[in-house]
Amino acid sequence: MNEYKIILRKYIPDNAVEIIYSWIMQYKFHLRISRSRTTKLGDYRPPVRKHTHKISINYNLNKYAFLITLVHEIAHLIVWDKYKKSVKPHGKEWKTEFKYLMSYFFEKNIFPKDLSDALSVYLENAFASSVTDLDLTRILNNYNYKSDFILLEELPQNTVFKIPNGRIFKKQEKLRTRYRCLCLENKKEYLFNPLAQVVPVNT
Repeated sequence: MNEYKIILRKYIPDNAVEIIYSWIMQYKFHLRISRSRTTKLGDYRPPVRKHTHKISINYNLNKYAFLITLVHEIAHLIVWDKYKKSVKPHGKEWKTEFKYLMSYFFEKNIFPKDLSDALSVYLENAFASSVTDLDLTRILNNYNYKSDFILLEELPQNTVFKIPNGRIFKKQEKLRTRYRCLCLENKKEYLFNPLAQVVPVNT
């Protein structure tokens, strides 16, 4: 097994490796395993001058979340090759490509049934990020690696917590879909996804 496949097996399900490897060869993109980022799970950068396509994915995603995020970004690459900047980043063209690429993994029954069912619903009208779909994200989180993190929605109001980059906040009230949280370092308020992974801080 070549080096690419050995690395891929660390981050995605084994039976998805051949498909992803074939796409890396076909579309000739550079895949970078990134540090954890609080604002995104992955991103795609189109070629600039003589550089190739670049995709980066956060290293700490579970294998299913990593695969879904990677396919999400590959769909961006394909849309860029076909349309450049003439279509919206997450418009119908991207949704069509994303859904088509994901069909390869449904055919191989790569996802557990609960995740497969949630993905099928999500793909009917995919959002810019899978974390926007709370039902899908909750199921994905069931497959996370063991860690000290818990979900923000599980914390009582006024609990102090920290996020992966070390910043400390106090959980406040829930607005329509997000929680208002106070940063204890700069006293500014921020809105958090209910499924943000955080660590409670004893005070």
